[in-house]
Amino acid sequence: MTIGYTTGVFDLFHIGHLNLLKNAKGLCDKLIVGVTSDELVSYKGKKAVIPFEERMEIVRNIQYVDAVIPQESMDKMENWKKLKYDVMFVGDDWHNTPKWEEFEAQFNEVGVKIVFFPYTKGTSSTLINEVLKKGQTIDAAQAKDLRMKIDRIITHQVWGYVIFFIILLTIFQAIYDWSSIPMDFIDSTFASLSEWTKNQLPQGTFTSLLAEGIIPGLGGIVIFIPQIAFLFLFISVLEESGYMSRVVFLMDRIMRRFGLSGKSIVPLISGTACAIPAIMATRNIENWKERLITILVTPFITCSARLPVYLIIISLVIPEGRFIGLGYQALTLMLLYLIGFVAAVSSAYILNRVLKIKSKTFFVVEMPNYKLPLLKNVAITVLEKTKSFVFGAGKIILAISIVLWFLASFGPGDDFKNAKEITTKEYASQNLSQEEFQQKVATHKLEHSFIGITGRAIEPAIRPLGYDWKIGIAIVSSFAAREVFVGTLATIYSVGSDEEETIKNRMAGEVHTTMLKALGWKPKINLEQYIKDRL
Repeated sequence: MTIGYTTGVFDLFHIGHLNLLKNAKGLCDKLIVGVTSDELVSYKGKKAVIPFEERMEIVRNIQYVDAVIPQESMDKMENWKKLKYDVMFVGDDWHNTPKWEEFEAQFNEVGVKIVFFPYTKGTSSTLINEVLKKGQTIDAAQAKDLRMKIDRIITHQVWGYVIFFIILLTIFQAIYDWSSIPMDFIDSTFASLSEWTKNQLPQGTFTSLLAEGIIPGLGGIVIFIPQIAFLFLFISVLEESGYMSRVVFLMDRIMRRFGLSGKSIVPLISGTACAIPAIMATRNIENWKERLITILVTPFITCSARLPVYLIIISLVIPEGRFIGLGYQALTLMLLYLIGFVAAVSSAYILNRVLKIKSKTFFVVEMPNYKLPLLKNVAITVLEKTKSFVFGAGKIILAISIVLWFLASFGPGDDFKNAKEITTKEYASQNLSQEEFQQKVATHKLEHSFIGITGRAIEPAIRPLGYDWKIGIAIVSSFAAREVFVGTLATIYSVGSDEEETIKNRMAGEVHTTMLKALGWKPKINLEQYIKDRL
Protein backbone atom coordinates (compact mmCIF):
# COMPACT_ATOMS: atom_id res chain seq x y z
CA MET A 1 0.00 0.00 0.00
CA THR A 2 1.31 3.42 -1.05
CA ILE A 3 0.87 6.20 1.50
CA GLY A 4 0.84 9.78 0.21
CA TYR A 5 1.30 12.99 2.17
CA THR A 6 0.76 16.67 1.45
CA THR A 7 0.51 19.84 3.49
CA GLY A 8 -0.98 23.28 3.16
CA VAL A 9 -2.84 26.09 4.87
CA PHE A 10 -5.98 25.40 2.80
CA ASP A 11 -7.32 28.84 3.63
CA LEU A 12 -10.37 30.00 1.63
CA PHE A 13 -10.66 26.52 0.04
CA HIS A 14 -10.91 26.71 -3.76
CA ILE A 15 -10.69 24.57 -6.93
CA GLY A 16 -6.88 24.60 -6.84
CA HIS A 17 -6.88 22.86 -3.45
CA LEU A 18 -9.42 20.35 -4.71
CA ASN A 19 -7.35 19.56 -7.83
CA LEU A 20 -4.23 19.02 -5.71
CA LEU A 21 -5.97 16.53 -3.42
CA LYS A 22 -7.69 14.79 -6.32
CA ASN A 23 -4.47 14.32 -8.28
CA ALA A 24 -2.58 13.21 -5.17
CA LYS A 25 -5.18 10.56 -4.36
CA GLY A 26 -4.81 9.21 -7.88
CA LEU A 27 -1.15 8.41 -7.21
CA CYS A 28 -1.47 6.67 -3.83
CA ASP A 29 -3.71 4.28 -1.92
CA LYS A 30 -4.04 6.37 1.24
CA LEU A 31 -3.72 10.14 1.37
CA ILE A 32 -2.75 11.97 4.58
CA VAL A 33 -3.14 15.76 4.64
CA GLY A 34 -1.40 18.05 7.11
CA VAL A 35 -3.24 21.33 7.75
CA THR A 36 -1.00 24.17 8.91
CA SER A 37 -1.91 25.50 12.36
CA ASP A 38 -2.66 29.18 13.01
CA GLU A 39 0.52 29.48 15.07
CA LEU A 40 2.67 28.16 12.23
CA VAL A 41 0.92 30.45 9.72
CA SER A 42 1.69 33.43 11.98
CA TYR A 43 5.31 32.27 12.22
CA LYS A 44 5.49 32.53 8.44
CA GLY A 45 4.31 36.15 8.62
CA LYS A 46 0.78 35.49 7.38
CA LYS A 47 -2.69 35.26 8.88
CA ALA A 48 -5.36 32.78 7.93
CA VAL A 49 -8.89 34.07 7.29
CA ILE A 50 -10.57 30.79 8.22
CA PRO A 51 -9.86 29.45 11.76
CA PHE A 52 -7.74 26.32 12.06
CA GLU A 53 -10.53 24.05 13.32
CA GLU A 54 -12.73 25.00 10.38
CA ARG A 55 -9.94 24.42 7.85
CA MET A 56 -9.34 20.99 9.38
CA GLU A 57 -13.05 20.15 9.12
CA ILE A 58 -13.26 21.30 5.48
CA VAL A 59 -10.31 19.15 4.38
CA ARG A 60 -11.52 16.19 6.45
CA ASN A 61 -14.79 16.11 4.50
CA ILE A 62 -13.13 15.99 1.06
CA GLN A 63 -13.74 12.54 -0.45
CA TYR A 64 -10.13 12.17 -1.64
CA VAL A 65 -8.68 12.59 1.86
CA ASP A 66 -8.23 9.54 4.12
CA ALA A 67 -6.78 11.27 7.20
CA VAL A 68 -6.15 14.82 8.42
CA ILE A 69 -3.49 15.86 10.94
CA PRO A 70 -2.35 19.28 12.21
CA GLN A 71 0.97 20.52 10.80
CA GLU A 72 2.71 22.18 13.74
CA SER A 73 6.34 21.95 12.56
CA MET A 74 8.26 22.83 9.39
CA ASP A 75 10.66 19.91 9.93
CA LYS A 76 9.76 17.57 7.05
CA MET A 77 11.88 14.65 8.24
CA GLU A 78 10.31 14.80 11.70
CA ASN A 79 6.87 14.42 10.12
CA TRP A 80 8.08 11.51 8.00
CA LYS A 81 9.44 9.66 11.05
CA LYS A 82 5.95 9.79 12.56
CA LEU A 83 3.91 8.92 9.44
CA LYS A 84 6.32 6.81 7.28
CA TYR A 85 4.69 7.92 4.01
CA ASP A 86 5.98 6.82 0.60
CA VAL A 87 5.16 9.83 -1.60
CA MET A 88 5.05 13.54 -0.82
CA PHE A 89 3.04 15.94 -3.02
CA VAL A 90 4.19 19.56 -3.33
CA GLY A 91 3.24 22.59 -5.43
CA ASP A 92 5.56 23.24 -8.38
CA ASP A 93 6.37 26.76 -7.17
CA TRP A 94 8.87 25.05 -4.82
CA HIS A 95 10.53 23.08 -7.65
CA ASN A 96 14.28 23.68 -8.11
CA THR A 97 14.50 25.92 -5.05
CA PRO A 98 17.62 25.47 -2.85
CA LYS A 99 15.53 24.51 0.16
CA TRP A 100 13.59 21.77 -1.60
CA GLU A 101 16.66 20.44 -3.39
CA GLU A 102 18.01 19.80 0.11
CA PHE A 103 14.74 18.11 1.09
CA GLU A 104 14.84 15.93 -2.06
CA ALA A 105 18.32 14.69 -1.15
CA GLN A 106 17.18 13.80 2.39
CA PHE A 107 14.05 11.99 1.18
CA ASN A 108 15.98 10.05 -1.49
CA GLU A 109 18.04 8.49 1.28
CA VAL A 110 14.89 7.06 2.94
CA GLY A 111 13.15 6.11 -0.33
CA VAL A 112 10.47 8.82 -0.35
CA LYS A 113 9.43 10.13 -3.76
CA ILE A 114 8.52 13.83 -4.16
CA VAL A 115 5.93 14.74 -6.79
CA PHE A 116 5.43 18.39 -7.85
CA PHE A 117 1.94 19.39 -8.99
CA PRO A 118 1.21 22.55 -10.97
CA TYR A 119 -1.06 25.10 -9.27
CA THR A 120 -4.40 25.91 -10.87
CA LYS A 121 -3.96 29.13 -12.82
CA GLY A 122 -6.20 32.12 -12.13
CA THR A 123 -7.26 31.03 -8.64
CA SER A 124 -5.51 31.37 -5.30
CA SER A 125 -6.32 32.10 -1.65
CA THR A 126 -4.32 35.34 -1.92
CA LEU A 127 -6.43 36.54 -4.87
CA ILE A 128 -9.70 35.70 -3.08
CA ASN A 129 -8.54 37.48 0.08
CA GLU A 130 -7.61 40.61 -1.90
CA VAL A 131 -11.03 40.67 -3.56
CA LEU A 132 -12.74 40.33 -0.19
CA LYS A 133 -10.68 43.16 1.28
CA LYS A 134 -11.48 45.36 -1.71
CA GLY A 135 -15.19 44.65 -1.38
CA GLN A 136 -15.05 45.40 2.31
CA THR A 137 -13.38 48.74 1.63
CA ILE A 138 -16.04 49.66 -0.90
CA ASP A 139 -18.82 48.73 1.49
CA ALA A 140 -17.33 50.79 4.29
CA ALA A 141 -16.93 53.83 2.03
CA GLN A 142 -20.54 53.72 0.85
CA ALA A 143 -22.05 53.04 4.27
CA LYS A 144 -23.30 56.56 4.87
CA ASP A 145 -27.03 55.94 5.09
CA LEU A 146 -29.31 56.48 8.09
CA ARG A 147 -28.87 52.90 9.31
CA MET A 148 -25.09 53.32 9.50
CA LYS A 149 -25.43 56.59 11.38
CA ILE A 150 -27.77 55.01 13.92
CA ASP A 151 -25.48 51.98 14.30
CA ARG A 152 -22.50 54.23 15.09
CA ILE A 153 -24.45 55.61 18.06
CA ILE A 154 -26.18 52.44 19.25
CA THR A 155 -23.03 50.32 19.06
CA HIS A 156 -20.74 53.04 20.43
CA GLN A 157 -18.39 51.84 23.15
CA VAL A 158 -19.82 54.42 25.58
CA TRP A 159 -23.14 55.73 24.32
CA GLY A 160 -24.27 52.25 23.32
CA TYR A 161 -24.25 51.07 26.93
CA VAL A 162 -25.90 54.31 28.12
CA ILE A 163 -28.74 53.88 25.63
CA PHE A 164 -29.20 50.23 26.58
CA PHE A 165 -29.30 51.15 30.28
CA ILE A 166 -31.89 53.88 29.64
CA ILE A 167 -34.03 51.43 27.67
CA LEU A 168 -33.95 48.98 30.57
CA LEU A 169 -34.92 51.72 33.05
CA THR A 170 -37.81 52.73 30.81
CA ILE A 171 -39.02 49.15 30.56
CA PHE A 172 -39.10 48.56 34.30
CA GLN A 173 -40.71 51.93 34.98
CA ALA A 174 -43.42 51.19 32.42
CA ILE A 175 -44.01 47.75 33.92
CA TYR A 176 -45.06 49.41 37.17
CA ASP A 177 -46.84 52.49 35.81
CA TRP A 178 -48.87 50.83 33.06
CA SER A 179 -49.86 47.72 34.97
CA SER A 180 -50.98 49.27 38.26
CA ILE A 181 -54.63 49.83 37.22
CA PRO A 182 -55.32 46.33 35.76
CA MET A 183 -53.48 44.71 38.68
CA ASP A 184 -55.60 46.54 41.26
CA PHE A 185 -58.72 45.53 39.34
CA ILE A 186 -57.70 41.84 39.20
CA ASP A 187 -56.72 41.84 42.88
CA SER A 188 -60.05 43.30 44.04
CA THR A 189 -62.00 41.07 41.63
CA PHE A 190 -60.55 37.85 43.05
CA ALA A 191 -61.08 39.10 46.61
CA SER A 192 -64.73 39.85 45.77
CA LEU A 193 -65.11 36.49 44.01
CA SER A 194 -63.80 34.66 47.07
CA GLU A 195 -66.18 36.59 49.33
CA TRP A 196 -69.11 36.01 46.96
CA THR A 197 -68.39 32.27 46.91
CA LYS A 198 -68.49 32.13 50.70
CA ASN A 199 -71.80 34.01 50.84
CA GLN A 200 -73.64 32.39 47.94
CA LEU A 201 -72.67 28.72 48.20
CA PRO A 202 -73.72 26.49 51.09
CA GLN A 203 -71.20 26.30 53.89
CA GLY A 204 -69.08 23.20 53.78
CA THR A 205 -65.77 21.70 52.78
CA PHE A 206 -66.20 22.27 49.04
CA THR A 207 -67.10 25.94 49.47
CA SER A 208 -64.15 26.43 51.76
CA LEU A 209 -61.87 24.77 49.20
CA LEU A 210 -63.07 27.11 46.44
CA ALA A 211 -63.07 30.33 48.49
CA GLU A 212 -59.94 29.80 50.55
CA GLY A 213 -57.85 27.50 48.38
CA ILE A 214 -58.39 27.52 44.62
CA ILE A 215 -59.59 31.11 44.01
CA PRO A 216 -56.90 32.88 46.12
CA GLY A 217 -54.20 30.56 44.75
CA LEU A 218 -55.08 31.31 41.13
CA GLY A 219 -55.63 34.97 41.91
CA GLY A 220 -52.12 35.20 43.28
CA ILE A 221 -50.73 34.37 39.82
CA VAL A 222 -53.35 36.00 37.55
CA ILE A 223 -52.76 39.37 39.20
CA PHE A 224 -49.28 39.52 37.67
CA ILE A 225 -50.39 38.86 34.08
CA PRO A 226 -50.28 42.60 33.16
CA GLN A 227 -46.67 43.03 34.30
CA ILE A 228 -45.51 39.80 32.70
CA ALA A 229 -47.31 40.70 29.46
CA PHE A 230 -45.65 44.12 29.38
CA LEU A 231 -42.23 42.52 29.92
CA PHE A 232 -42.78 40.18 26.97
CA LEU A 233 -44.10 43.11 24.94
CA PHE A 234 -40.93 45.14 25.31
CA ILE A 235 -38.64 42.17 24.63
CA SER A 236 -40.62 41.32 21.49
CA VAL A 237 -40.48 44.92 20.24
CA LEU A 238 -36.70 45.02 20.73
CA GLU A 239 -36.28 41.79 18.78
CA GLU A 240 -38.64 42.76 15.97
CA SER A 241 -37.10 46.20 15.49
CA GLY A 242 -33.58 44.80 14.94
CA TYR A 243 -32.15 46.43 18.07
CA MET A 244 -31.43 43.13 19.82
CA SER A 245 -28.80 42.20 17.21
CA ARG A 246 -26.99 45.45 18.01
CA VAL A 247 -27.10 44.58 21.70
CA VAL A 248 -25.47 41.23 20.87
CA PHE A 249 -22.66 43.00 19.01
CA LEU A 250 -22.31 45.61 21.75
CA MET A 251 -22.18 43.15 24.63
CA ASP A 252 -19.60 40.91 22.94
CA ARG A 253 -16.87 43.30 24.11
CA ILE A 254 -17.82 42.69 27.73
CA MET A 255 -18.85 39.06 27.52
CA ARG A 256 -15.47 37.98 26.17
CA ARG A 257 -13.84 38.95 29.43
CA PHE A 258 -16.09 36.52 31.31
CA GLY A 259 -15.67 33.56 28.98
CA LEU A 260 -18.91 34.23 27.11
CA SER A 261 -19.82 35.28 23.60
CA GLY A 262 -21.84 38.29 22.50
CA LYS A 263 -24.42 35.76 21.38
CA SER A 264 -24.76 34.71 25.03
CA ILE A 265 -26.72 37.91 25.70
CA VAL A 266 -29.67 36.50 23.73
CA PRO A 267 -30.16 33.47 26.05
CA LEU A 268 -29.51 35.69 29.08
CA ILE A 269 -32.17 38.19 28.01
CA SER A 270 -34.52 35.39 26.95
CA GLY A 271 -33.99 33.95 30.43
CA THR A 272 -36.11 36.83 31.77
CA ALA A 273 -39.04 34.97 30.23
CA CYS A 274 -38.12 31.35 30.95
CA ALA A 275 -34.82 29.57 31.46
CA ILE A 276 -35.77 26.47 29.43
CA PRO A 277 -36.21 28.09 25.98
CA ALA A 278 -33.29 30.39 26.85
CA ILE A 279 -31.01 27.38 27.31
CA MET A 280 -32.30 25.92 24.03
CA ALA A 281 -31.37 29.23 22.33
CA THR A 282 -27.69 28.64 23.16
CA ARG A 283 -27.39 26.23 20.21
CA ASN A 284 -26.47 29.14 17.90
CA ILE A 285 -23.26 29.72 19.91
CA GLU A 286 -20.57 28.01 17.83
CA ASN A 287 -17.88 27.67 20.50
CA TRP A 288 -18.57 24.62 22.69
CA LYS A 289 -17.04 26.06 25.85
CA GLU A 290 -18.92 29.34 25.57
CA ARG A 291 -22.14 27.44 24.91
CA LEU A 292 -21.63 25.23 28.00
CA ILE A 293 -20.88 28.19 30.28
CA THR A 294 -23.92 30.07 28.97
CA ILE A 295 -26.14 27.05 29.73
CA LEU A 296 -24.80 26.79 33.26
CA VAL A 297 -25.23 30.48 34.19
CA THR A 298 -28.56 31.26 32.47
CA PRO A 299 -30.66 30.05 35.47
CA PHE A 300 -29.19 32.93 37.52
CA ILE A 301 -31.18 35.40 35.42
CA THR A 302 -34.47 36.53 36.91
CA CYS A 303 -37.21 34.77 34.96
CA SER A 304 -40.93 35.48 34.79
CA ALA A 305 -41.51 32.86 37.48
CA ARG A 306 -39.58 34.98 39.96
CA LEU A 307 -41.26 38.21 38.87
CA PRO A 308 -44.45 37.70 40.95
CA VAL A 309 -42.32 36.94 44.02
CA TYR A 310 -40.30 40.12 43.54
CA LEU A 311 -43.39 42.21 42.90
CA ILE A 312 -45.32 41.14 46.01
CA ILE A 313 -42.29 41.71 48.25
CA ILE A 314 -41.41 45.05 46.62
CA SER A 315 -44.99 46.28 47.00
CA LEU A 316 -44.87 45.54 50.74
CA VAL A 317 -41.39 46.87 51.51
CA ILE A 318 -40.50 49.62 49.03
CA PRO A 319 -42.39 52.97 49.21
CA GLU A 320 -44.01 54.51 46.15
CA GLY A 321 -41.84 57.64 45.98
CA ARG A 322 -39.86 58.77 42.92
CA PHE A 323 -36.27 59.72 42.21
CA ILE A 324 -35.64 61.82 39.09
CA GLY A 325 -39.01 60.73 37.76
CA LEU A 326 -38.29 57.03 38.35
CA GLY A 327 -40.24 55.10 40.95
CA TYR A 328 -38.42 53.50 43.85
CA GLN A 329 -40.20 50.24 43.14
CA ALA A 330 -39.15 50.23 39.48
CA LEU A 331 -35.53 50.96 40.44
CA THR A 332 -35.62 48.13 42.99
CA LEU A 333 -36.98 45.71 40.41
CA MET A 334 -34.25 46.68 37.95
CA LEU A 335 -31.65 46.28 40.70
CA LEU A 336 -32.86 42.72 41.34
CA TYR A 337 -32.53 41.95 37.63
CA LEU A 338 -29.03 43.45 37.60
CA ILE A 339 -28.06 41.35 40.62
CA GLY A 340 -29.13 38.24 38.72
CA PHE A 341 -27.10 39.36 35.69
CA VAL A 342 -24.02 40.08 37.82
CA ALA A 343 -24.36 36.65 39.46
CA ALA A 344 -24.53 35.06 35.99
CA VAL A 345 -21.43 36.79 34.57
CA SER A 346 -19.47 36.29 37.81
CA SER A 347 -20.21 32.57 37.69
CA ALA A 348 -19.23 32.55 34.02
CA TYR A 349 -15.87 34.13 34.88
CA ILE A 350 -15.19 31.45 37.50
CA LEU A 351 -16.26 28.63 35.16
CA ASN A 352 -14.06 30.03 32.40
CA ARG A 353 -11.08 29.81 34.75
CA VAL A 354 -11.98 26.39 36.14
CA LEU A 355 -12.93 24.59 32.91
CA LYS A 356 -9.67 23.69 31.20
CA ILE A 357 -11.10 23.42 27.71
CA LYS A 358 -8.95 24.58 24.81
CA SER A 359 -11.03 26.17 22.10
CA LYS A 360 -10.81 28.95 19.57
CA THR A 361 -13.67 31.38 19.41
CA PHE A 362 -15.04 33.56 16.63
CA PHE A 363 -18.01 35.90 16.48
CA VAL A 364 -20.37 36.20 13.52
CA VAL A 365 -23.70 38.01 13.81
CA GLU A 366 -26.22 39.27 11.26
CA MET A 367 -27.20 42.95 11.46
CA PRO A 368 -30.76 43.17 10.14
CA ASN A 369 -32.28 46.37 8.85
CA TYR A 370 -34.23 48.54 11.25
CA LYS A 371 -37.96 48.11 10.86
CA LEU A 372 -41.19 48.88 12.58
CA PRO A 373 -42.31 45.83 14.61
CA LEU A 374 -45.27 44.04 13.07
CA LEU A 375 -48.23 44.35 15.42
CA LYS A 376 -49.36 40.82 14.57
CA ASN A 377 -45.99 39.24 15.42
CA VAL A 378 -45.68 41.18 18.69
CA ALA A 379 -49.25 40.31 19.72
CA ILE A 380 -48.77 36.61 18.98
CA THR A 381 -45.48 36.52 20.91
CA VAL A 382 -46.97 38.25 23.96
CA LEU A 383 -50.10 36.09 23.87
CA GLU A 384 -48.29 32.78 23.46
CA LYS A 385 -45.62 33.42 26.10
CA THR A 386 -48.09 34.83 28.62
CA LYS A 387 -50.47 31.94 28.02
CA SER A 388 -47.71 29.37 28.44
CA PHE A 389 -46.65 31.02 31.69
CA VAL A 390 -50.18 31.19 33.12
CA PHE A 391 -51.27 27.71 32.12
CA GLY A 392 -47.93 26.14 32.96
CA ALA A 393 -47.83 27.74 36.39
CA GLY A 394 -51.61 27.42 36.91
CA LYS A 395 -51.53 23.62 36.85
CA ILE A 396 -48.90 23.46 39.57
CA ILE A 397 -50.50 26.22 41.64
CA LEU A 398 -53.94 24.60 41.46
CA ALA A 399 -52.61 21.27 42.72
CA ILE A 400 -50.49 22.82 45.47
CA SER A 401 -53.31 25.19 46.52
CA ILE A 402 -55.57 22.18 47.14
CA VAL A 403 -52.89 20.44 49.19
CA LEU A 404 -52.13 23.60 51.18
CA TRP A 405 -55.83 24.24 51.84
CA PHE A 406 -56.21 20.73 53.23
CA LEU A 407 -53.13 21.11 55.44
CA ALA A 408 -54.35 24.51 56.66
CA SER A 409 -57.97 23.45 57.23
CA PHE A 410 -57.32 20.31 59.26
CA GLY A 411 -55.05 19.49 62.15
CA PRO A 412 -54.28 16.88 64.80
CA GLY A 413 -54.99 16.99 68.50
CA ASP A 414 -57.41 18.86 70.75
CA ASP A 415 -55.83 22.27 70.13
CA PHE A 416 -57.32 22.29 66.64
CA LYS A 417 -60.60 20.56 67.41
CA ASN A 418 -61.38 22.67 70.48
CA ALA A 419 -60.17 25.97 68.99
CA LYS A 420 -63.44 27.78 69.81
CA GLU A 421 -63.44 26.77 73.49
CA ILE A 422 -59.74 27.60 73.92
CA THR A 423 -60.17 31.01 72.27
CA THR A 424 -63.20 31.76 74.47
CA LYS A 425 -61.20 31.13 77.64
CA GLU A 426 -58.15 33.04 76.39
CA TYR A 427 -60.10 36.19 75.48
CA ALA A 428 -62.79 35.98 78.14
CA SER A 429 -61.59 39.20 79.76
CA GLN A 430 -61.69 41.13 76.45
CA ASN A 431 -64.86 42.47 74.96
CA LEU A 432 -64.41 41.14 71.41
CA SER A 433 -66.99 41.59 68.69
CA GLN A 434 -68.36 38.52 66.92
CA GLU A 435 -66.23 39.28 63.87
CA GLU A 436 -63.06 39.69 65.94
CA PHE A 437 -63.80 36.50 67.88
CA GLN A 438 -64.24 34.46 64.71
CA GLN A 439 -60.97 35.83 63.37
CA LYS A 440 -59.18 34.76 66.57
CA VAL A 441 -60.66 31.28 66.27
CA ALA A 442 -59.52 31.02 62.63
CA THR A 443 -56.04 32.18 63.54
CA HIS A 444 -55.83 29.62 66.35
CA LYS A 445 -56.92 26.83 64.01
CA LEU A 446 -54.42 27.88 61.37
CA GLU A 447 -51.54 27.89 63.84
CA HIS A 448 -52.44 24.39 65.09
CA SER A 449 -53.23 22.89 61.68
CA PHE A 450 -50.90 20.55 59.85
CA ILE A 451 -49.36 23.42 57.90
CA GLY A 452 -49.12 25.56 61.04
CA ILE A 453 -47.22 22.85 62.89
CA THR A 454 -44.87 22.43 59.92
CA GLY A 455 -44.34 26.16 59.66
CA ARG A 456 -43.57 26.54 63.36
CA ALA A 457 -40.98 23.78 63.05
CA ILE A 458 -39.01 25.63 60.37
CA GLU A 459 -39.63 29.14 61.71
CA PRO A 460 -36.40 29.32 63.80
CA ALA A 461 -34.37 29.05 60.59
CA ILE A 462 -36.02 32.03 58.92
CA ARG A 463 -36.94 34.17 61.94
CA PRO A 464 -33.54 36.03 61.88
CA LEU A 465 -34.50 37.31 58.42
CA GLY A 466 -37.67 38.86 59.81
CA TYR A 467 -39.92 36.18 58.26
CA ASP A 468 -42.65 34.26 60.05
CA TRP A 469 -43.74 30.65 59.54
CA LYS A 470 -46.17 31.59 56.76
CA ILE A 471 -43.35 32.94 54.62
CA GLY A 472 -41.38 29.81 55.49
CA ILE A 473 -44.13 27.57 54.14
CA ALA A 474 -44.20 29.60 50.93
CA ILE A 475 -40.42 29.26 50.56
CA VAL A 476 -40.58 25.48 51.01
CA SER A 477 -43.47 25.09 48.54
CA SER A 478 -41.62 27.20 45.95
CA PHE A 479 -39.09 24.38 45.54
CA ALA A 480 -41.72 22.74 43.30
CA ALA A 481 -41.98 25.90 41.20
CA ARG A 482 -41.06 29.48 41.94
CA GLU A 483 -44.50 30.73 40.84
CA VAL A 484 -46.07 28.80 43.70
CA PHE A 485 -44.65 31.23 46.28
CA VAL A 486 -47.31 33.88 45.72
CA GLY A 487 -50.10 31.34 45.33
CA THR A 488 -49.08 29.73 48.63
CA LEU A 489 -49.21 33.07 50.45
CA ALA A 490 -52.60 33.80 48.95
CA THR A 491 -53.95 30.44 50.13
CA ILE A 492 -52.50 30.62 53.65
CA TYR A 493 -53.63 34.19 54.28
CA SER A 494 -57.12 33.42 52.94
CA VAL A 495 -57.88 30.39 55.13
CA GLY A 496 -60.29 31.41 57.85
CA SER A 497 -60.58 35.01 56.65
CA ASP A 498 -64.09 36.34 56.24
CA GLU A 499 -63.00 39.80 55.12
CA GLU A 500 -62.97 41.05 51.55
CA GLU A 501 -59.26 41.85 51.56
CA THR A 502 -56.49 41.49 49.01
CA ILE A 503 -53.40 39.42 49.70
CA LYS A 504 -51.27 42.56 50.12
CA ASN A 505 -53.59 43.95 52.79
CA ARG A 506 -53.61 40.65 54.68
CA MET A 507 -49.83 40.39 54.59
CA ALA A 508 -49.47 43.99 55.65
CA GLY A 509 -51.35 43.20 58.82
CA GLU A 510 -48.61 40.84 59.92
CA VAL A 511 -45.44 42.84 59.38
CA HIS A 512 -42.51 41.72 61.51
CA THR A 513 -39.47 43.80 62.39
CA THR A 514 -37.64 41.19 64.44
CA MET A 515 -34.41 41.39 62.47
CA LEU A 516 -34.32 45.21 62.43
CA LYS A 517 -35.09 45.52 66.12
CA ALA A 518 -32.40 42.95 66.95
CA LEU A 519 -29.90 45.16 65.12
CA GLY A 520 -30.94 48.15 67.24
CA TRP A 521 -33.38 49.80 64.82
CA LYS A 522 -35.93 51.98 66.57
CA PRO A 523 -38.89 52.87 64.35
CA LYS A 524 -40.03 56.48 64.42
CA ILE A 525 -43.40 55.47 63.00
CA ASN A 526 -45.74 52.55 63.31
CA LEU A 527 -44.53 50.48 60.36
CA GLU A 528 -47.55 48.18 60.38
CA GLN A 529 -49.98 51.09 60.27
CA TYR A 530 -47.87 52.87 57.63
CA ILE A 531 -48.04 49.91 55.25
CA LYS A 532 -51.76 49.42 55.87
CA ASP A 533 -52.46 53.08 55.10
CA ARG A 534 -50.31 52.99 51.96
CA LEU A 535 -52.02 49.86 50.61
